[in-house]
Amino acid sequence: MNTAARLITLIMLLQRRSNQKAAELAQELGVSRRTVHRYIAMLDEMGIPVYSERGPHGGFSLVRGYRMPPLVFTPEEAVAVYLGASLVGEMWGRLYQEAAQGALAKLDNVLPDEQRHEVAWARRTLLATGMHRADHTLLAPLLEKLRRATRERRRVAMVYRGRGQPEPLQRALDPYALVHRWGWWYVIGHCHLRDGLRTFRVDRIVELMLLDQTFSVPADFDVREYLAVEQQTEPRVRVRMRFAPQAALLALDNRASWETVDEQPDGSVVVTFAVPDLEWAAWTALGYGPQAVVLEPEELRRLVGERARAIAAQYASA
Repeated sequence: MNTAARLITLIMLLQRRSNQKAAELAQELGVSRRTVHRYIAMLDEMGIPVYSERGPHGGFSLVRGYRMPPLVFTPEEAVAVYLGASLVGEMWGRLYQEAAQGALAKLDNVLPDEQRHEVAWARRTLLATGMHRADHTLLAPLLEKLRRATRERRRVAMVYRGRGQPEPLQRALDPYALVHRWGWWYVIGHCHLRDGLRTFRVDRIVELMLLDQTFSVPADFDVREYLAVEQQTEPRVRVRMRFAPQAALLALDNRASWETVDEQPDGSVVVTFAVPDLEWAAWTALGYGPQAVVLEPEELRRLVGERARAIAAQYASA
């Protein structure tokens, strides 16, 4: 967030409630108390009436009756708001679809002609869809319960089937955050079965029930930091694989799937990628059939060979 955006946010915070402490405003804005005082001075120079009161019940306030004039969007900002609301509707389905449509209707009512035409163009030509790899209509009840649980900070009881687990397990979870990434919904929170912070894929939840027990999110928990650390530290199998010349375009058209792509003089393509485990890597390699050969690691080459022989045996009489 840049300085201009923080100044606008500061005005809106002061409009919402009077006598706000510098420490509170600093936390909301993600800056230091010293920076808050500098922002207050900047507002004063701009003619926005902010005053302060000392004492335990004092703080910063706007002069009574002051209201920030209506926001004026640039055409690009109006399109950004439209795209954001559209993504909310696409990702959350009916949970926030009506709210997103209502927000867009209000936006349409207040926009000048130039911005309205820009948004109309965006409606016709810019679209994000197909973001879910699981049936969203089946996920909607789970997402609604988890959204409520995170909002109300209520513990949930769930029956969860992990990847490769033949039987689901009963778990109690304090859900801290919901995250959509790689086409899947995940819930992150404190798992009481494992007594630690864990990530669960929502479509693998068999049953879910909100409990009456409440919880507190640790003050030092930051979902973005957690995801960054998780991605860096989770076990990974690094794979090196060669695509035959006749399948080179298949590799090149999927550059986003690979960490590196090296085109060879003979027309073949060597790629590298990382996956959570050997099983995952094996099925990825087998999915490309005889057009791709695993070069490294050696244990993956053996596993792919075993899987390929097992598949061939199943079709031996065909």
